[in-house]
Amino acid sequence: MLTVVKMGGTVLEEGLTQAFIEDVKRNLSRTNILLVHGGGKKVTEIASKMGKEQQFITSPEGFRSRHTDKETMEIFTMVMAGKINKRIVASLLAQNVSAVGISGVDGATVKASRKKQLIAVDETGRKRLVEGGYTGKIEAVNAKLMRLLLDSGYVPVVAPIAIGQEFEDLNVDGDRMAASIAGNLKAEKLILLTDVKGLLLDGEVVPRLSLEDAESALPKIGKGMITKIHAAAEAIKLGVGEVVVTSGLEEDAITKSIDGTAGTVITHG
Repeated sequence: MLTVVKMGGTVLEEGLTQAFIEDVKRNLSRTNILLVHGGGKKVTEIASKMGKEQQFITSPEGFRSRHTDKETMEIFTMVMAGKINKRIVASLLAQNVSAVGISGVDGATVKASRKKQLIAVDETGRKRLVEGGYTGKIEAVNAKLMRLLLDSGYVPVVAPIAIGQEFEDLNVDGDRMAASIAGNLKAEKLILLTDVKGLLLDGEVVPRLSLEDAESALPKIGKGMITKIHAAAEAIKLGVGEVVVTSGLEEDAITKSIDGTAGTVITHG
């Protein structure tokens, strides 16, 4: 069994807690685990300290993304694949979890095409074209390296950077990367950890949704959750058994997600 877990930036703000690592360890006896991490807030913080203020754009579909020019991509790679990724790996190793940190660049694990132009929508709804910079759209996942690590008893920790067609680093969305990896590895479960207890509709957490219902609910979903539901839908279509969207700040989030007792569970039917 394989479980892919995407850790959002909120989960990582203070570093991995002892409780979270214990939750990972407890479940390694019943499933392989692959971790994908975010950390955009730390990128913004360090970029600002370096004098590079960050710009964000919102697509017509409601996706909010970082405008990634060349200098921003260099900072993004430094922070994501360096500082954040290695801090996570070191924290896991300190608690006797065999972890290896990689990005999508390593072994050409995740390939993406560079978005030449993006459509941005301002607060008034007006659309404009902006240069895509070093933002990527995931095109393919080569799961060989990750399978080798998993089969050897390691927990891969993957940073959301893909390799482009010209062998350049590209910024890709962490949730979508987790979905692509989970689908290509045929994971039984994808867990998307966030800072809320699940998908909220009419003020209530929805415990369970079919793929069809999840896609139908997209117009009602806020910008903070819409990417996760799109990622969940992509994962299900790629053959993942089920996707759980839940809070990574809750106790035993991974255990409860595997047991189906937390968050919003999204399945094919």
